[in-house]
Amino acid sequence: MIRAFDAFSLPVLRWLDPEDAHRLAIQGLRFLPPVKPRPDDPKLAVRAFGLNFPNPIGMAAGFDKSAEVPDALLRLGFGFVEIGSVTPKPQSGNPRPRLFRLERDEAVINRMGFNNDGAEAALRRLAVRAQNGGIVGVNVGANKDSPDRVDDYVKLIETFAPVASYFTVNVSSPNTPGLRNLQEGALLDDLLARVIDARERVRQKAGDTPVLLKIAPDLSLAQLDDVVQVARARRVDGMIVSNTTIARPSTLREEMRAKEQGGLSGRPLFRLSTRMVAETYVRVEGAFPLIGVGGVDSGGAALTKIRAGASLIQLYSSLVYKGLGLVDEIKRDLTSTLLRTGRDSLSEIVGADAATLTAEDWPGM
Repeated sequence: MIRAFDAFSLPVLRWLDPEDAHRLAIQGLRFLPPVKPRPDDPKLAVRAFGLNFPNPIGMAAGFDKSAEVPDALLRLGFGFVEIGSVTPKPQSGNPRPRLFRLERDEAVINRMGFNNDGAEAALRRLAVRAQNGGIVGVNVGANKDSPDRVDDYVKLIETFAPVASYFTVNVSSPNTPGLRNLQEGALLDDLLARVIDARERVRQKAGDTPVLLKIAPDLSLAQLDDVVQVARARRVDGMIVSNTTIARPSTLREEMRAKEQGGLSGRPLFRLSTRMVAETYVRVEGAFPLIGVGGVDSGGAALTKIRAGASLIQLYSSLVYKGLGLVDEIKRDLTSTLLRTGRDSLSEIVGADAATLTAEDWPGM
């Protein structure tokens, strides 16, 4: 069914304006039949952040910003879904056009600006589906015009704790002016301290909801040292590496589109984000697991990300070019790799190449 859907939908969606295509995809998923996906091979199961993931492939934040179709995505075979970024108040985001395909590079540039329906709408939808099961994380962000951005994160933690499988604290989007400053030492420490305190305040009624930190791939290694030190000191449950990049590789073929402002994702981000996964992995020293994001468009790419240090994988941009069938393709490839190498689980290879990768020359952008 998914192959037939991809064969029909991909040419149609690629013909449309990228944002119109995205909206149409969301609407289409609303009407996806409530069919249970095939059970995943037990070898693909991952235990991380105190949660049991049926497989390691997740839908990254940015696709379902307002929690409209998380269950449809789970039925398509994702092991988990991350909705958002959600902000306290509804937000229209930056002016259009703000989403661009770089087709020859299999990449996307976006400057969306946290457009979403706001916390109230997302909470209502998540509360309705709360009994359905499945892992649905909530990526939280701050309103652009907020006088106290840290307070925005605190409010969202308190609001969504009863319905979120985990939280992602997003301080790495390049499309909200000044947001990335929250990755800096003292500011990050204050943010995480207040977020963790908020989580503790609602623990009795909501349980121990994991808190993850999502970082940019454009950090220097010295900045990464500081970020990991703060994350470990504040006892976050994990990190997501990485968000989109503001860098532009010299190898991009869509030269005119590459000049658009915003975050670059897709295949050109793969080498940089994978190196950042490895660099983060060696600094974390097993304190918590990582989710690897950026340019995963095949089973081989997913395996490389895992061997760099990721326990779980997220993707989004690659679906624009490969379709929803990519999810099952990656799962089949990972299962085949485990069978071929005689391993019982992916955990046996997490970080296997991290030391080698961190010793290589820095990937050119």
